[in-house]
Amino acid sequence: MRHRIADATVTVLGPDGRPLADTEVTVEQTRHAFAFGNIGFDFIPLANGETDADAVAEEVETFGGAALDQLEHLSGLWLELFNTATLPFYWGRFEPQRGKPDTERLRKTAQWFADRGVTVKGHPLVWHTVTAPWLLDLPLDEIEQAQRARIQRDVSDFAGLIDIWDAINESVIMPVFTNGDNGITKLAYDRGRLHMIRMAFEEARAANPDVTLLINDFDLSSAYECLIEGVLEAGIQIDAIGLQTHMHQGYWGEEKMLAMVDRFARYGLPLHMTESTILSGHIMPAEIEDLNDYRIPEWPSTPEGEERQADELVRHYRSLVSHPSIQAINYWGITDNGSWLGAPVGLVRGDGSLKPSFGAMRDLIKGEWWLAPTPLRTDADGRVPVSGFLGDYAVIAGGDTAAFTLTTAGETTAEARLGAGR
Repeated sequence: MRHRIADATVTVLGPDGRPLADTEVTVEQTRHAFAFGNIGFDFIPLANGETDADAVAEEVETFGGAALDQLEHLSGLWLELFNTATLPFYWGRFEPQRGKPDTERLRKTAQWFADRGVTVKGHPLVWHTVTAPWLLDLPLDEIEQAQRARIQRDVSDFAGLIDIWDAINESVIMPVFTNGDNGITKLAYDRGRLHMIRMAFEEARAANPDVTLLINDFDLSSAYECLIEGVLEAGIQIDAIGLQTHMHQGYWGEEKMLAMVDRFARYGLPLHMTESTILSGHIMPAEIEDLNDYRIPEWPSTPEGEERQADELVRHYRSLVSHPSIQAINYWGITDNGSWLGAPVGLVRGDGSLKPSFGAMRDLIKGEWWLAPTPLRTDADGRVPVSGFLGDYAVIAGGDTAAFTLTTAGETTAEARLGAGR
């Protein structure tokens, strides 16, 4: 983990700018630099004051599956662990009627997270699934115009609140995936994958030059590598590579996972584990080729499965954080309610009680990898030694607080001035 940890000499300055010598101070971590993420779908009603079921109009898409009366409780648990939220921009749900996007509700949700110190990501700008139904009524050129306009509009509308996007999702299978009639598949079949990818990245970057854009896929075979190579050779700028790992058919294990990570790390781009899940119930049969094909009435979490999930999650996160190319891990659900395919992937049971995995993750992210409030004493030059994971910190002395950030692993220096905000 040395690439994640700074050994810093922090100089504490008083309000007058002079070193605060021989003084008792407390140093604590306030945020990880590493993106520990989860979806924030469930909290759209909470952020919009829709906690009363009668206040939710029939046409409003809630996205998540958590009961409205659980959202305050769940949000506290969510914020205890995670610092990055993914919000849903599936076109067919975000704009089911042309010209009536759900912008205001998503903006309020993004602001709700931002106000709590959470980085927000949008998912996705281009995808051949959950597409706007009204696209089918348009000729191909107009479908493309509408897709380009959608990218420009949403990236512009959310700039400053959402500056990270999955620009295009699951493009390895985009031209040939059987998904019924939809406009995006028709467009991809006619124009090709590279055209679709270039459109997604270039339109988004034109709308917000400061944006971070991902290509994202579940197909982690050599087909994805070939596609990435083709994209890079075509001069399309990718900021990060998204890797989905829904482990409904069992935990892959550290060796297999890191071997996969190494294959994509060779491109020299940051890697984001965009969609991670580990089950706390029975494992999906191995013969299922498309996870979407496994539909059962109930998929309960079990005591044995929950113990297994806790162990596997800790191993999973340890192995990924140990790899220097991994920049983010995004888990796909805080609760089992409304989870994808109804699978028991959450860290919280449907009734709101905690699974062992929640405590295990808390012990890791906010325990072993976190600097709790630590009393220290400055030396004659106002310096204290601080060793911790890269991220944001605070130093407290005499009722004043100063912030500093550890950005560089290994030996480094930092400065914190008390009362600087006065």
